[in-house]
Amino acid sequence: MKLDSKIPEGHISKKWTDYKDHLKLVAPNNRPKIDIIVVGTGLAGASAAASLGEMGYNVKAFCYQDSPRRAHSIAAQGGINAAKNYQNDGDSIFRLFYDTIKGGDYRAREANVHRLAEVSGNIIDQCVAQGVPFAREYGGLLDNRSFGGTQVQRTFYAAGQTGQQLLLGAYSALSRQIGLGRVKQFNRHEMLDLVKVDGKARGIIARNLVTGELERHSAHAVVIATGGYGNVYFLSTNAMGSNVTAGWKIHKKGAAFANPCFVQIHPTCIPVHGVNQSKLTLMSESLRNSGRIWVPKKKEDAEAIREGKLKPTQLAEEDRDYFLERRYPAFGNLVPRDVASRAAKERCDAGHGIEANDTNEGVYLDFSTEIQSKGRQAAYAKGNHNPSAEEVTKLGKQWLEEKYGNLFTMYQKITDENPYETPMKIYPAVHYTMGGVWVDYNLQSTIPGCFVAGEANFSDHGANRLGASALMQGLADGYFVLPYTVSNYLADEIRTGKISTESQEFIDAENNVKNSIESLLKNKGSKSVDHFHKRLGLIMWNKVGMARNEAGLKQAIEEIAALKEEFYNDVYVPGTADELNPELEKALRVADFIDLGQLMAMDALQRNESCGGHFREEYQDAEGETLRDDENFSFVSAWEYMGYDISKEILNKEELKYEFIKIAARNYK
Repeated sequence: MKLDSKIPEGHISKKWTDYKDHLKLVAPNNRPKIDIIVVGTGLAGASAAASLGEMGYNVKAFCYQDSPRRAHSIAAQGGINAAKNYQNDGDSIFRLFYDTIKGGDYRAREANVHRLAEVSGNIIDQCVAQGVPFAREYGGLLDNRSFGGTQVQRTFYAAGQTGQQLLLGAYSALSRQIGLGRVKQFNRHEMLDLVKVDGKARGIIARNLVTGELERHSAHAVVIATGGYGNVYFLSTNAMGSNVTAGWKIHKKGAAFANPCFVQIHPTCIPVHGVNQSKLTLMSESLRNSGRIWVPKKKEDAEAIREGKLKPTQLAEEDRDYFLERRYPAFGNLVPRDVASRAAKERCDAGHGIEANDTNEGVYLDFSTEIQSKGRQAAYAKGNHNPSAEEVTKLGKQWLEEKYGNLFTMYQKITDENPYETPMKIYPAVHYTMGGVWVDYNLQSTIPGCFVAGEANFSDHGANRLGASALMQGLADGYFVLPYTVSNYLADEIRTGKISTESQEFIDAENNVKNSIESLLKNKGSKSVDHFHKRLGLIMWNKVGMARNEAGLKQAIEEIAALKEEFYNDVYVPGTADELNPELEKALRVADFIDLGQLMAMDALQRNESCGGHFREEYQDAEGETLRDDENFSFVSAWEYMGYDISKEILNKEELKYEFIKIAARNYK
């Protein structure tokens, strides 16, 4: 496999502009002759489908949910980054570019990241025009807050529901195109295979999840925008339906899968509470603007808290270890997610965890300092320069409620604890995946005509994504990149004509899907799909999770290979193929997760360094920080599918070259 990133020549600040100026175009009168399939209707997919429909192409959009509004993008809470420097605190396009490269531990492609920073401001303008209700300051200007890994305020937000509001904006644009007939929406449909004709992506096989019918859909280009693969761990902050199937199917058809071991562990999740839990709930990183993270300094205090003999509010200030502020004074509680997560794990492993579960995993996120600070400010603004303690607390809580009210309500409903009165309990959990399908500068995979956008590709975040950058990438890809690069590809397709779904390639692809479904349904096993998914998740979390080592990774590879054989021999899938069958849906997805899990362990094993979310215990300094090996591992690992046996996959490397940023050890101290 040859990897050609197609990075343009020229200065980093001019690459994208000069490149756009020389891309091929499709004239407006020719666009209605061309069909495009978009799989996934989250921020990347909905914005791409809406934009391509607005341009005049015939678009088919697919989602497995009952509405595009239910895409997992809706769960993003904290905000979206953009380099507008509204706060006049030193931000710029270059600063956002630099922070993103540094936050990703120098494992992202330089040109793609700078393009992301360039178009970030346009995203905010677009969304404001759509009516997205961003928070505003007292004067009416858009407000900003900070997120991890930065020292400026560049995150635009809509209370604690930014993803929902952005998705509604994209959905409104998509709905307009549906109403005009330019986009045909297929809800409750799941892509189960990609169809290639003469080496090019020419369509998909989709299953109608209500009737079970397999459908053939043809197009001149296919866009995959189906999110990440965090659910390979079973327990994650992802929606339970989130999966890797679309990305894995195109991988099996020839698309390289890049950096699969780069997984983000988010530090601000409600801790696991039991073995029967099916998913985890995230508390927005935006809370780290106002909350301070701590554990008891003394192990005996931590033990007393776990046993219910001591309340956190009873612990004196001098007995609290604000460990992020202690270890990283320059950034404090706003260090990047991977740094904060490892620091929390280290404290809990050392016996200072405060949650009373089998593993004693949990730290506090405490808002008492902010309540007092903002309460005094609010009182002063009202002309009360000598407020009582009760007034200060009351006003401080009101300020918090205005800023984060829906997040606090959600936490209280889940835990039955009032975060205004007692600190939140949090612990790291699987959240986002930086790895994904390999794409070039055009967001095209190694399959011509197959483009990949948003979290489904690997291109922008390196080994660790900065908070509030997922929404930025999804909308950047859909609104401001794909309309140019897909059109450049389609300029050579205007004479192709309608693509028939009666060709042998479509027949073969449909038969392959049908055979896969039938083999699962005919299998007279004894164990449920969830049984295998949970076992896979335990292997992944324990051996390919927050900390990895050579022995554990080798064991994981063997255990997952054995689990795969057991799955195909002993899984039981009830029901039939020609009906609504959620267990069949899960079985098909878990089969892909098992293959991916093995590849993730293989990728982590070959990367003999620590970088970002990939932490190898053998490669850390005396203070427990990551030790990169830039001489030997400054590359994107792009894996090539070679058949049923995942251990036979071939590693291809795209060397990473930094021309405009000086590589250095990450330092947040």
